[in-house]
Amino acid sequence: MILLLLFGKQAFAQIRYSVPEEVKEGTVVGNVAKDLGLDIASLTDRRFRVVSGSKDTFFDANQDNGALYVHKKIDREELCQGGGTCLMELKIIVENPLEMHYVIVEITDVNDHSPSFPEKEQMFEIFEQTLPGRRFQLHTARDPDAGINSIRTYMLTSNEHFEIDIRQSDEDKIPFLVLKKSLDREQRRKHLLVVTAVDGGKPPRSGTLNVSIIVLDSNDNRPTFSQEIYTIEIQENVPIGTSVFQMNATDPDEGTNSETEYSLGKTLKKRVYDIFELDKLTGEITVKGVVDFEENNVYKLDVEASDKGTPPLTGECRVIIKIKDVNDNPPEIEITSLSNTVSEESKPGTVISLLSVTDKDSGVNGKIISTITSDVPFELKPSYKENIYSVVTKGLLDREEVAHYEITIKATDCGEPPLSTFKTLSIQISDVNDNSPQFSQNPLHFYLSENNVAGASIFSVKATDKDVNDNAAISYHIVREGSQNDVLSFLNVNPDNGHITALKSFDFETLKTFQFQVVATDSGAPSLSSNVTVNVFILDQNDNAPVILYPLSSNGSAEGVEEIPRNVNAGHLVTKVRAYDADIGYNGWLLFSLQELTDHSLFGLDRYTGQIRTLRSFTETDEAEHKLVILVKDNGNVSLSATATVIVKLVEPKEAFAASDVKSAAKVDDEDNVTFYLMITLGSVSVLFLISIIVLIAMQCSKSTDYTSKYLQETNYDGTLCHSIQYRSGDKRYMLVGPRMSIGSTIVPGSHANTLVLPDRRRTSEESKDVQTII
Repeated sequence: MILLLLFGKQAFAQIRYSVPEEVKEGTVVGNVAKDLGLDIASLTDRRFRVVSGSKDTFFDANQDNGALYVHKKIDREELCQGGGTCLMELKIIVENPLEMHYVIVEITDVNDHSPSFPEKEQMFEIFEQTLPGRRFQLHTARDPDAGINSIRTYMLTSNEHFEIDIRQSDEDKIPFLVLKKSLDREQRRKHLLVVTAVDGGKPPRSGTLNVSIIVLDSNDNRPTFSQEIYTIEIQENVPIGTSVFQMNATDPDEGTNSETEYSLGKTLKKRVYDIFELDKLTGEITVKGVVDFEENNVYKLDVEASDKGTPPLTGECRVIIKIKDVNDNPPEIEITSLSNTVSEESKPGTVISLLSVTDKDSGVNGKIISTITSDVPFELKPSYKENIYSVVTKGLLDREEVAHYEITIKATDCGEPPLSTFKTLSIQISDVNDNSPQFSQNPLHFYLSENNVAGASIFSVKATDKDVNDNAAISYHIVREGSQNDVLSFLNVNPDNGHITALKSFDFETLKTFQFQVVATDSGAPSLSSNVTVNVFILDQNDNAPVILYPLSSNGSAEGVEEIPRNVNAGHLVTKVRAYDADIGYNGWLLFSLQELTDHSLFGLDRYTGQIRTLRSFTETDEAEHKLVILVKDNGNVSLSATATVIVKLVEPKEAFAASDVKSAAKVDDEDNVTFYLMITLGSVSVLFLISIIVLIAMQCSKSTDYTSKYLQETNYDGTLCHSIQYRSGDKRYMLVGPRMSIGSTIVPGSHANTLVLPDRRRTSEESKDVQTII
């Protein structure tokens, strides 16, 4: 018979088979796959197995075709003691997908045991005055077989004095020897009888008992009990020595014929003698062993009371002791299937484990409540059968938040007090590529000194990925598609560590900043990526010597001739040396000094402006021509310099005025040439510096408030090329200068190579100096 129970969308099947005991190993009981309605031809991916249990080892399943067969020889009498139907419940696990089904196997009895008596012989002593109808209890035969194969009847050898009477007591047939005709000791002192116990098998089996009857003189009253059957209840686990019941039999005879002794029947199961003890004088039944409801819930004791007459007479009764259950067994949790690793993309409701809970106690003590005690995104779902559960996900999982769960399952019975059992499942969450690489900030800003070594690493980028293993293995590449920036062709990035190398050396004077993008891609499937914008600012080095703009002769040498009247006063401006440096900051800050001078008392040079003035009036004795060699050098760490020669000629006032007209025309041409060069230089520097200002402003605006820089354009201009930028960060002011600055500028140690740190104008009025660059 096959029973199918359907609940919801998932089907569970309960199948019932029958198999005789003692069948050969390998005997097929039935085909589970076929009885579940599965197509045997399509079972290549499905597997069948019997979940191991205390009794499941007798059967096994063919994991390929689902055939259930006998794995070990079955002895029904050993497996199911006592009569009644012998049933075994098997749990069958079907994989791919995971299912659990229940199979009930009935073990049918085979008549493989003969009835047997506990003893081969039994003797009775009977007084001759005994009246017909007197009953004598015989040893009860035992047959481990059940049903029709158990004992059916007792037979007695033919005689004229005795006959067999059978009394049914529960499932037992108790034979009695009944006296049907009074005995005559003088005629026959001893009778030998044979009692045969026959079972109902085909063919029947039998066992014999030799009965000896000794005829005595009369003790015609036997002890009697008030009831034939006494029923009492005691709790399990009662202390040893506890009094269970007080027997009391009466005998109307007098003297020794009325003195009674008690004893337990000799045909009881051995376990009864281990647990209970009967005092032969007082008739008190006490506990001498451990009383366990789960081992046996009822005991039947046959008690005999014998007097001391000659011959002694015996009365008998039965004491039925029922054991009351005590909640002394905690629930048991059995994990029948478990997936230790669960993907973080598992949907809610995914089954990760199947389990069953049992309790050896009965009634309320065996009623179980199961829960998950830990705070985890999993829950217990009951099956159609009581105390069968599945552990399923109840929410979305994220390995990056929690990678491992300890699921604690608690099973509590409803006894008083309740007993509990805990079981912990260890679950690992497997990674899915659901996180893209991330850079710590975007955009990134790097400062690179010009004249870097070609082919060397200039800086590196790094991204992180919250995933693990291949999903977190990151490679880098530079975005070149669609870019109009020629600089990118000279940049390479190491795909493994993000180190960026430049294949060329950069020149601050031709390139001050550039921008590109780096993409970080993980190795997941499919891969994820993110990009970062990299802003590179080239820092100036002192790699340009000062260039003399004036004086400049027609042949290109830095030499000029100036004519001045001999009658000029002290402080007269003779001329001004003009120079410029392509570098900025300290590297472009120019200072002027006199290297050679024919007369130190006549001329002086302003070290910051390059102006040459007279220190005194000329005298008649002063020479008419003077040579001045001027050194112009910058303020780099290793300063660079250039020299210019100015020839000063003293002329008479009239000659000076005449020459001035001629010279003015020539000087106009020179000034035009100088102006042309100045305009080209000023335009180039202004465009480059305007680009720098825009980039710096954008960079500072993208930063946080604590790092915001404020830019101020200096406009101090004294007729030469100049440029400067001031910006603030925190409590400091920074200035980019080039190529000259005023005396009031203060250089702070530790500043960048092309950045000056200025005192805060808000702190002291003494430090309120303008910054300017002058050529």
